Amino acid sequence: MLTTHSFRKRLLVAGLVTAFAAVPMAQAAAQGSPAQQAMSQSESNRTVPDKVADTWITTKVKSEFAASKHVKATDISVSTTDGVVTLTGTVATAREKNKAIHIAHKIKGVKSVNASGLTVGSTKS
Repeated sequence: MLTTHSFRKRLLVAGLVTAFAAVPMAQAAAQGSPAQQAMSQSESNRTVPDKVADTWITTKVKSEFAASKHVKATDISVSTTDGVVTLTGTVATAREKNKAIHIAHKIKGVKSVNASGLTVGSTKS
């Protein structure tokens, strides 16, 4: 029987493998598409390694939230641009918000965390 810790580790590994496998496929599919040509100037200046690094950071933050007993990961959305992590959603307490910010700051490559979109209020159970 899998323990909770073992299950979380397997879930984390599966999520990371899935995320990293999807990035090259999505980039290959987007090459030469009209959507890529319409990309804003600032976005088009970003290199593939920058985009991959941001994707890795987002995946790592989500994984750490999922492994944490103090953060309800399903109620927090995470995005990363140029190393800046943006957290949005609703958390139950100010302590949970602070914990989420702290977890995101600890991830390698994170330059800063913007949690202005993370509100403290009631969450659905």
